[in-house]
Amino acid sequence: MLQKLDWYIIKKYLATFFFTVLIFTLLTVVIDISEKIDNFMEEEVPLRLIITDYYITFIMFIHGLLFPVYALISVIFFTSRMAYNSEVIAMLASGISFRRIMRPYIVAGLILGSIYMALGHFMIPMGNKVLMPFQNKYIFKYDKESKTKDIHIYLDPTSKISIRHYSLRDSVARDVMIEEIRDGELVSKLTAKRADWKKETGRWKLTNYTIRSFDGMKEYYTTGANIDTLINLTPGDLERRDNLKTTMTSPELSRFLISERKRGTGKAILFEIELYNRTATAFTILVLTLIGMIISAKKVRGGTGLHLAIGALLGAVYIMFNQVSTTLSTNASFHPMLGVWLPNIIFFGIMLLLLRKAQR
Repeated sequence: MLQKLDWYIIKKYLATFFFTVLIFTLLTVVIDISEKIDNFMEEEVPLRLIITDYYITFIMFIHGLLFPVYALISVIFFTSRMAYNSEVIAMLASGISFRRIMRPYIVAGLILGSIYMALGHFMIPMGNKVLMPFQNKYIFKYDKESKTKDIHIYLDPTSKISIRHYSLRDSVARDVMIEEIRDGELVSKLTAKRADWKKETGRWKLTNYTIRSFDGMKEYYTTGANIDTLINLTPGDLERRDNLKTTMTSPELSRFLISERKRGTGKAILFEIELYNRTATAFTILVLTLIGMIISAKKVRGGTGLHLAIGALLGAVYIMFNQVSTTLSTNASFHPMLGVWLPNIIFFGIMLLLLRKAQR
């Protein structure tokens, strides 16, 4: 049962958290407007689109990245004020144990973690589906042609397609080659001067094609002017950008992972990291909440300023650890889940050490 003391701390924590979010929102918007105003004016972007398609979704995206840092700063700020006003000392002097004081922090951390779960798994990806096209059209001016040349994609673990040039405007691929390799040997090779996507049938129309099949020392050779064929590839696969994973809700990401694993492209790990990270970050909020509480509950000469400086340092260290572990998961033999959860494991250990020291 939560008592008056618990509600007092929870209300202080949540009020400080949302005030911190408001301050950072205002700062972020002001700084971003000063940087993007020239782009908006040059492209003559309507004010309604700037507000609805950009800033609302952009604010959600930024808050998703900084959510754990907001939690750390908030808990340090208000707990340090409580310690400075001798409120924590009064609690301990009345016979309340240090672990008992941690209870409302855990509850508040779980509340914020649940909010982040909803944001990270659903709301932020849905917002990114609107944000990314807006940025590519008006801000980054994404050069599509530069990403549609010399394409190499695995259709499945044994088949690979190579495209010299792909036109996004009319969904036409030129100089296409599909190779099928089994047990280290080339089984078949298809080449075509052109491949047109037929939306109504979901097939590709190959023009001036050649098919070479191999059976031991025998070779079979077939040519033709046109043929409709089913290839495990759509125009959407060729138009994918690096930030595609941030535009998928978690159910969509899970389904996409299944198809990527079947195709054996080797790129599924990036999407696995994104999926695991959405849940791991929610746990990070709870861990940083407890670390911030333990650090700032002790009254020190430097007061709130010193505690905030320590909190900023911890936030920077957490971000660094998170980037390093993600890189290890991507480029080394780390399992994606281990790489994503490694910062939480380390910081949870730090929290236990700090707690043991604080109880003494």
